[in-house]
Amino acid sequence: MSKPAVLYINIDGAARGNPGPAAYAYVIARDDHPLVEEAGCLGSATNNVAEYAALVKALARAAELGGRRLVIRSDSELLVKQMNGVYRVKNEQLRDLFDEARELSKQFDSVAILHVPRADNSHADRLCNEALDGQANLLPAASKAPSRSARKGLREQVVREEAVDCLKAAAGAWSHGDPRAPTPEQVWDQLWSILEENGLA
Repeated sequence: MSKPAVLYINIDGAARGNPGPAAYAYVIARDDHPLVEEAGCLGSATNNVAEYAALVKALARAAELGGRRLVIRSDSELLVKQMNGVYRVKNEQLRDLFDEARELSKQFDSVAILHVPRADNSHADRLCNEALDGQANLLPAASKAPSRSARKGLREQVVREEAVDCLKAAAGAWSHGDPRAPTPEQVWDQLWSILEENGLA
């Protein structure tokens, strides 16, 4: 008996302002079938929340399509490493979405979540930006986007909180001699991911 066909899924999420107007998108490819695409707006959210929203929505759609084996590709290194157990999830809002994604994943025979460069995720990225562009066109002119200084302040606040949480967790693990404590290199990788996810690297 042949194995069930694999669904290849590309996901993307984006926020303009971080937090700011956010959107998600996914593209599902199946053998001998047209692509299944969806994109939509999420209101105000961070990049990371948008990435997880895309994952959750893609998993739900894959179940509706009867998928059994999934290969999911994302350009969010943070999401991929958290879903694969390399990084722990500290943010409470992300934790809820992470738990939902893990629960949805249980209904499939296998789910592989892989990191790809943004260039290899261009279709989902384009859908995401089209959704954001459409949302921006519906907003009153005066409220289309926060000022540059306001966006910078919000971004710096988000990055600072995430970076401090990362360092506190590492310091706590190191001080207790936790054998699962991250190495300095792993902590740097996580800090770099935070900067990258927020457009600062």
